[in-house]
Amino acid sequence: DYVLKPFDAAVLRARVDVGIRVLELQGKLSRRVTELEEALANVKRLQGLLPICSYCKRVRDDGNYWKQVDMYIAEHTEAKLSHGFCPDCFEVHVRPQMDEAEAEADAAKVK
Repeated sequence: DYVLKPFDAAVLRARVDVGIRVLELQGKLSRRVTELEEALANVKRLQGLLPICSYCKRVRDDGNYWKQVDMYIAEHTEAKLSHGFCPDCFEVHVRPQMDEAEAEADAAKVK
């Protein structure tokens, strides 16, 4: 931008204010672009291959550390996890524990 000579102080001040505002907006835009590029990199990483142990189901992160799947998801997404049991795991793992606890409680009542 430019100001014609002889310049008016009010016009000069207005031009300087506009220039300052343009620089502020360019800075905000630059920071936003950086944030979006980082977000895109995260999305691409999450859409790509995820190294996971076939046995324990832990996930290897970028630092070559192995983490539980729920911890990895919590650190790399905004997803909220709720834990439960699928029907098969309930029957194989949970029900036997419940039956055992119930049997122990019944045995304690008899004594």
